[in-house]
Parts: sequence; C-alpha cells; structure tokens
Amino acid sequence: MNHNEQEAYTVSGKSFTAAAVSIASKAGEYVKSQLGQSFEWKLKSNPHDLVTEVDKGAEALIRKLIRTYFPAHHVLGEEGVEAGEAGLKQAFEEIKDKEYVWIVDPIDGTSNFVHGLPLFTISIALTHRGEVIVGVVYDPARDELFVAEKGKGAYVHGRKMSVSNDATLNDSLLATGFAPEREQSLPGILDNLSRIVPKVRNVRVLGSAALQLAYVAAGRFSGCWHVRLNAWDVAAGVLLVQEAGGRVTDIEGNTYELEARSVVATNGRIHDELMADLIAK
Repeated sequence: MNHNEQEAYTVSGKSFTAAAVSIASKAGEYVKSQLGQSFEWKLKSNPHDLVTEVDKGAEALIRKLIRTYFPAHHVLGEEGVEAGEAGLKQAFEEIKDKEYVWIVDPIDGTSNFVHGLPLFTISIALTHRGEVIVGVVYDPARDELFVAEKGKGAYVHGRKMSVSNDATLNDSLLATGFAPEREQSLPGILDNLSRIVPKVRNVRVLGSAALQLAYVAAGRFSGCWHVRLNAWDVAAGVLLVQEAGGRVTDIEGNTYELEARSVVATNGRIHDELMADLIAK
C-alpha cells in the first residue's frame, strides 16, 4: 500500500466513532450468541485468568473489521499479547510510534462469560499518538452501548451521561475487582477493602472493569478502583469517565497513562477522600 492509499483512510473523528460503534455491536452480537453454548476454554497465566475460543473469535472479528475500515491502523488486543510483564513491555514498544492504535478487549469479564453470568463487555478504544480519542464499551446482555469521543462528551442510549453528585464516601456506591495475579495483588486489595467498606454505602464487584468504569460515567457508581489491569481493560472506560465529567488517576494519584497497571476513577467529588484510603500494593 502506498502513501496515497493510506491517506485515503484518514477520516473524521465522527467516522472513527461510527466505526467503533459498528465494530463493537457486531462483536457483541457474536459473543452474546455464544453465551450458554458449549465452547472450549483454558487457563492463561493462572487459574483465575481464563480465555475461550469465543474471546479469540471475537478479537479476530474485531481485527478483521478494523483492517477493513482502516488498513493503516495498528491493533493492540488482549489475545495478541503474550502473558507477563515482558509481553506487555514488548506490546507497548511496538505501538509507541504508531499514529492510530485500536486497543481492544474482545470480552472483558471472561470468567463471568464462562459461568454463564451476563456481566461482560466488549471494550474498544482508539488512540491518536498515544491519546485516547474514542472509547466504546458495549454490554450485549443489556444492549447498552456506552460511547465517548474526546471533547464531545459521553453517551448511553444516545443520551449524554454525567457522573454522580455524591459528595462523600458515606453517600457512595463503589466498585472494585480482584486481579488474576492473586499472590501479588490480593493482600493489598483486601487491605483497601477493609479500610473503605466501613466508610461507604457499599462496594460491588461486577467482574468487568470496563463495565464498572462505564457505570461510573453513567452515575451508577460514584467511583471504582482496580489494580494489575492493562490498557485493553480500561482505556475505553477511562475516556467515558473523563468525558462524563469524572476524574481518573492511577492508584498512586498520577495522571492515568496507558502503561499504568492501576486505575482510580470517580465523580471527582470523592476522589481525594477515596485516594486517602487506598494503598498501592
């Protein structure tokens, strides 16, 4: 493909968003059709990290559609990255100089999916020179499509979303999750829960970081925090929260970057209070 052919596929942000919505919808239809069916699954890096043939099939479908729309773009997908820190480092090294990169989680919430629990999403983000400019999280079980475009707001069911108005932890419903690397992460997660649960209305664990971030953007949760996750789990959801008026950092309080392995997302009003009780472990 020559330079002129590549230029022909540089289209407007609106078209990027429309393509992301279409791709997520098609992948969601496929994944939902497999729920409750017989399929093969196996362990990835540990007994808590699963992958199914449906994950792989959904990512293959997403990659094919992205190549059809934007053949010059790069794709960073969960199932295309080797497990472990070395695989992550190599993946980010490969995309660091790319102009447009799609960051894809074909099924966020695979363990839920394997057990027939309809709490899983398709997460698709598009970055331009390292900045997320489009984020789509699709919940096929409820047919809820959460969409954000940089500088244009965040929407669900075509309606603009905004984060909750809760002003204190005491008024807040929060969410978190248990990372697959239990040996490294579990002590810190339990410590944080012991500090936070007594101070909040309640804490939920849905099993999909992307869905929980979308719910923060929609005002259903006032905040969530996660450790030892990756860009494909949260990139789209982070933009949703930011465009809905919320605040996002890593668990140490730094500005969220794609290479971060943790995320804290809130309505902004409770962020500092929540951060005061979180320990980065």
